[in-house]
Amino acid sequence: MRRLWQGLASIVFWSYERGSWPYDVMVLTIIAFVLLTPRSWFHDQPQLADAGSAGVLLMSQDSDGKTRTYRLDAAMLSPEKRTTRSTPELERETHDIIERRVQEFKDQRFRVVQIDPTLSGDGSVLYYSVTIVL
Repeated sequence: MRRLWQGLASIVFWSYERGSWPYDVMVLTIIAFVLLTPRSWFHDQPQLADAGSAGVLLMSQDSDGKTRTYRLDAAMLSPEKRTTRSTPELERETHDIIERRVQEFKDQRFRVVQIDPTLSGDGSVLYYSVTIVL
C-alpha cells in the first residue's frame, strides 16, 4: 500500500527524471488528453453578443410601452455622421439602425422624438440616448 501512495505522490509532484519511462508515459498521457478530448467537454467559447441587437440596448420604457429609450453605440454610425446635436440625417440614421437591429420593430412603425449624445472627455460621442414613440 505504501508503494502505491509513493507512486501517486511521484505522479502528482512530477518527481520522475526526464527521459525515464514513467516521465515519457506521463507526457504522452497529457498530449493524448489535449489532442483527443472532445471540444464539447469544455464550454470556453467566447460569449458573443446577439448579432441582431449588438450596439442597441433598451434603457427605459414607459408603463404603457409607447415610449422607449434606447442606448445606441456611436460606433454604429460612420464618423462623419456622429454629431453632438440632433439633425434630420442623424434621426434618419438612428431610425434605420434601430429598425434593423431590434427584432420587434421590423414590421412596426415608430418615430424618433429625441436624441441625446453622451460625450467622452475629449468631446467625441460615446453613445446616443434615442427616445422613440410607437
